Amino acid sequence: MEQKMVNLKIDNIPVSVPAGTTVLEAARNAGIKIPSLCFLKEINEIGACRICVVEVKGAKSLVASCVYPVSEGMEVFTNTEKVRHSRQLTLELILSNHRMDCLTCSRSGRCELQDLARDLGIDAVRYAADNLPPQIEDSAPHLIRDNSKCVLCRRCTAVCRKSQEVGVIGCNDRGFATHVGCAFDRDLNEVDCVSCGQCIVACPTGALQEKDDTAKVWAALNDPTKHVVVGPAPSIRVTLGECFGMPIGTNVEGKMVTALRRLGFDKVFDVDNAADFTIMEEGTEFLHRLQNGGTLPLITSCSPGWIRFCEQHYPDMVPNLSSCKSPQQMFGTLVKTYYAEKMGINPRDIFVVSIMPCTAKKYEVRREEMRQHGWLPVDVSLTTRELGRMITRAGLLFQNLPDGEFDEMLGVSTGAATIFGASGGVMEAALRTVVEIVTKGEMKPLEFTEVRGMTGIKEASYDLPGKTVRVCVTSGLANAKKVLDGVKSGEMQYDFIEIMACPGGCINGGGQPIQHADVRNWTDIRSLRAKALYTQDEGMTYRRSHENPIVQQVYKEYLGEPGGHRAHELLHTTYVPQKRYRTE
Repeated sequence: MEQKMVNLKIDNIPVSVPAGTTVLEAARNAGIKIPSLCFLKEINEIGACRICVVEVKGAKSLVASCVYPVSEGMEVFTNTEKVRHSRQLTLELILSNHRMDCLTCSRSGRCELQDLARDLGIDAVRYAADNLPPQIEDSAPHLIRDNSKCVLCRRCTAVCRKSQEVGVIGCNDRGFATHVGCAFDRDLNEVDCVSCGQCIVACPTGALQEKDDTAKVWAALNDPTKHVVVGPAPSIRVTLGECFGMPIGTNVEGKMVTALRRLGFDKVFDVDNAADFTIMEEGTEFLHRLQNGGTLPLITSCSPGWIRFCEQHYPDMVPNLSSCKSPQQMFGTLVKTYYAEKMGINPRDIFVVSIMPCTAKKYEVRREEMRQHGWLPVDVSLTTRELGRMITRAGLLFQNLPDGEFDEMLGVSTGAATIFGASGGVMEAALRTVVEIVTKGEMKPLEFTEVRGMTGIKEASYDLPGKTVRVCVTSGLANAKKVLDGVKSGEMQYDFIEIMACPGGCINGGGQPIQHADVRNWTDIRSLRAKALYTQDEGMTYRRSHENPIVQQVYKEYLGEPGGHRAHELLHTTYVPQKRYRTE
């Protein structure tokens, strides 16, 4: 059916757009930027901040362009004196209730409020609130909230509710007392927050930030008694460059390795290797359940935000979870066992740092279920943003760095591990190995494109000898809820499910570089980042996890068979139902 087009004029420029388009989007099509603050496309479209107001001929007052639909013959004016004055006054009033310690703010230079003040010509704050104190809430393991910097845009509450189906934060009180918080102003660690960090990347100011653990890493690097090992996750290589102004989707693996080495890490390994071990163990577990009547569907356990959501919201489905540790935890475990033994180093003298796309990893490293022989596998988990700050503070000119290579012992990776960073990557990597094992090499597809892409829920079926395997890939906890409810009701039937807490997977994790709303609204960031991972996969020597020579060597020398006694002891864990609210 042909889509109806609407003709209008914006600043006297003829524009033709599909019916239902907002004035904000129509202006964008005409090459006109209308400033906004609260608007996040498909997440927060509420017209609350009034920064995006425009004049519409015949309208009684200025209208919020982000929610105002176009109509035939409409005449819009985006840059009149009345519009400019309204925007400036509104912004001044927002700033009147904002603590402006911009020089020391974590978002200085990358703050949307700062950008608006510059773009709208605010050269003085007439209504500044003197000595507005910080309003800190830092009970959660992964973030700090400072409501003295909150502009009540509600982007964080919208993403928590709509994308993540958690909804643990909202606006409390009324009038000047309005503030973002949990129900009854409980601390964040007392409610069922899953530590995904999507609220942080949605926030336009410094009101939300991850807990910065870089001081712990600097201390370890300066401690001569510590052997400091670092490992970046698969997705970091295609996002770190954004911290230094490089185009979205630039693969900076070589420069990243060089930067880590120059920061002083004793060994620079690749968590991709641990992802390959994850596939070997998870694939073996899936085949065992499939062939021996085990609990199905098997659900992946790579995403700690998803794991916590399952433990709190779907405790009856904990038996469906794979018992595998996440790649982060497998990495730390292998460093403090296999690597420590090979090098003759006491595991207690090894300090393991992971570079993760995910703030939930900060929660995961504290889980007591991971403790073995008195130590936790990973000592500190840093986000992509934290690594970017370390590189800057060390005075490294990132874009000018030569390409380096990972240290060999745990540094050879495969394309299967590389694509872990995108939604569907874990499933595709598992299928590459499982299908070859089941068919004894007779069916050897390298690409399983049906599970790729940014669609929230993807389904596929594969005919294997004696069995049709039904798989599902979903990302974003709102989508996960739909899938789990469908499985429980019997409407959806699968054998294997991949779930990632963050929409789009790790390439859109809560610890990734923060992009301005202007970029997020009009650019498919997730697809650009994912494309870079798939491009690297295509050029890899090894594209299946079981082909990785390091994986083969470690199993032969140390772990035994995948799923065997020692492998299970070191690379698997337990997940347990948890209370949604803490009452102690």
